[in-house]
Amino acid sequence: MAHVTLESPLSGIIGGKSAKALEKAFGMRTAQDLLEHLPRRYSKRGELTPLVGLPVGEQVTVVAQVLDVRVRRMQRRPGQIVEARITDGVGTLTLTFFNQPFRANELRAGRQGIFAGKVSEYRGAYQLQHPDYEFFDADAEVPGGAQLEEAAAKAWAETPVPIYPATTQMPSWTIQRSVEMVLDALADVPDPLPTEMLRAEGLLSLRAAFEGAHRPRNDSDWRAAQRSLKFREAFDLQLALMYRRRQHAAEASTPRPAGALLERFDSALQFDLTGDQVAVGAVIADELALAHPMHRLLQGEVGSGKTLVALRAMLQVAESGGQSALLAPTEVLAAQHFRSVVEALGPDLAASLNPVLITGRMPAAERRRALLSLASGNALVAVGTHALMSEGVTFYDLGLTVIDEQHRFGVEQREALRQKGAQPHVLAMTATPIPRTVALTAFGDLETLTIRELPPGRQGIETFVVPELEMPRRAARVWERAAEDIRAGRQVYVVCPAISGGKTPNLEEGEFAGEPDDEATGGGVAGPGAQPPKRPLANVIDSVAEIRAMENFSALRVEALSGDMPGPEKDRVMSEFAAGAIDVLVATTVIEVGVNVPNASIMIVRDADRFGVSQLHQLRGRVGRGAHAGLCLLMSVAEQGTTARERIEAVAATSDGFALAEIDLELRREGDILGTAQSGGKSTLKLLRVTHDGELIAHARELAGALLDVDPELITHPGLAAMIAREEEHLENLAKS
Repeated sequence: MAHVTLESPLSGIIGGKSAKALEKAFGMRTAQDLLEHLPRRYSKRGELTPLVGLPVGEQVTVVAQVLDVRVRRMQRRPGQIVEARITDGVGTLTLTFFNQPFRANELRAGRQGIFAGKVSEYRGAYQLQHPDYEFFDADAEVPGGAQLEEAAAKAWAETPVPIYPATTQMPSWTIQRSVEMVLDALADVPDPLPTEMLRAEGLLSLRAAFEGAHRPRNDSDWRAAQRSLKFREAFDLQLALMYRRRQHAAEASTPRPAGALLERFDSALQFDLTGDQVAVGAVIADELALAHPMHRLLQGEVGSGKTLVALRAMLQVAESGGQSALLAPTEVLAAQHFRSVVEALGPDLAASLNPVLITGRMPAAERRRALLSLASGNALVAVGTHALMSEGVTFYDLGLTVIDEQHRFGVEQREALRQKGAQPHVLAMTATPIPRTVALTAFGDLETLTIRELPPGRQGIETFVVPELEMPRRAARVWERAAEDIRAGRQVYVVCPAISGGKTPNLEEGEFAGEPDDEATGGGVAGPGAQPPKRPLANVIDSVAEIRAMENFSALRVEALSGDMPGPEKDRVMSEFAAGAIDVLVATTVIEVGVNVPNASIMIVRDADRFGVSQLHQLRGRVGRGAHAGLCLLMSVAEQGTTARERIEAVAATSDGFALAEIDLELRREGDILGTAQSGGKSTLKLLRVTHDGELIAHARELAGALLDVDPELITHPGLAAMIAREEEHLENLAKS
């Protein structure tokens, strides 16, 4: 085999077929890609995996022992079912095979091995349907076979077995064999970290870390390897972020010092700014006056006055003739922002700044006038939706982009607007930072300003979980309380996770295992508590009918709003609700970011466990915006102790958006930190976790900064420079964030 390095293609090491499968499953192309695919955990041949609480619908890999096996005929069709029970010594899990009788000979009682498949639930029992498996064959694998000495047998049984993130096509043991082939063929691995840093931090060399992670002889091997690789991950990422940030600081931008326009606006205000508004406004004012672009995230609860802070920044930019663009996620919200801006400016300042509204459905003549005003520089403020990013929109001198509810826009969308100016300042605003944003904040790359103080007169919002199965009387009381508020002259939102009736929750095509009228497959692992009978998700259409049929609501106006309605119809319903003509608005999350309705006092969320933390926080922000306190009621059939229940209880326990974002981060992971994915399973981070490794991240930041202070272009550290060069595309995505 030719000289193998970390950059060598996998196809030349493990063969084209295996390499193609790994690329399809995980995007791996090189030896380094595979070696950086680290084990999820480690098991031992003599140590079984707990089977209780396996996640339904997810691919799992477990170490277990065959308990028994039986073969029976299917009742409703020709053929046989092989059912084998595996155990961890406490619980059991059923393996089910259709028309594969040979499995009964392989799955003999007492055999131990690794079993991999997708967990499904059938009649209250957990099972793996047609799983893959590989047995620990002591006679074949252990030196000395059956005559093995006791000490060697113990060492064999306790050697860690790496369990990799896997797929149906690429089970853990197949990945392990490929890794071993790469390690056997790999030549010396140059270490990009300075020798003095390895020594000072007590780190393994890169080659030794890969060996310890993938072929540990004992637990201390993989623990030392993980520690070294985790440090490298933190340092590499901090170095890349800091290198890009220093490049960014050198970019030129037009300074925008404050002047008479902002002074006129402040002097005309009929109220005092809160302390937080003054503090963050001062920071923004200082940074707008600098000769390099500002990149700030402004986080604050709904109603905390973020938009006013943004408007003051727009006035400062307008002083030098610069233009500002305020990007909103919906037409309704864009129109609301536009009205608010015009009203807040007053006639004189509005005439000076000439704000324009640009949306996708505005009349053609009106749109042409607005576009001409922007292109000529006559309009100094533009408020709009995604239409602002279209090719036909040009600015004379775009100095500031303001992204409202930045989590509703993708990285590429935000960048499209920024590109319409020459290094404009950027101010992103949100009440609920997405996991990726929280992660970037922890890594020191996204600087955050926070408004926690609410303006005087805000009554706040109380949030309660309503467990429908455990407390049916409390569930009934929800509707009584809603009727009471309506009789007092207020309005109510009801939010549902579906538009109309459909599939039951947690059931997808292909998940059913077994025959509908067959006996339940025996010996499965019961779920975490007896699950209630599945029912359709709460939906808008049925909820409207149910509420209209209730005695307390029969004389009231109850209307539906969903994303599949025509645009004009959506605008009509929302406008009528805002005007007080609709008493109860039953909607999907289309109202998550919507028009301001100060008279709405109650938010009822049905099947609240079907929503994310950020969504629930946004939804409750729709109420409590006027003179009356808000009430958010999270209705759910999720059982106590389940993750779904814990999620909604966390929302009820705090109104702090950043605290909730930390919870969301724990649940959803960081997203692709250096890429464009906002959150979820795809994460650049392999071992590092923002919520647990804050001290390590901060320490790595200090070391990266010290190294760049001495060698800003990494001339004496070519390995690190090469690493950053490989990440150039990812770093460009980061710059767009």
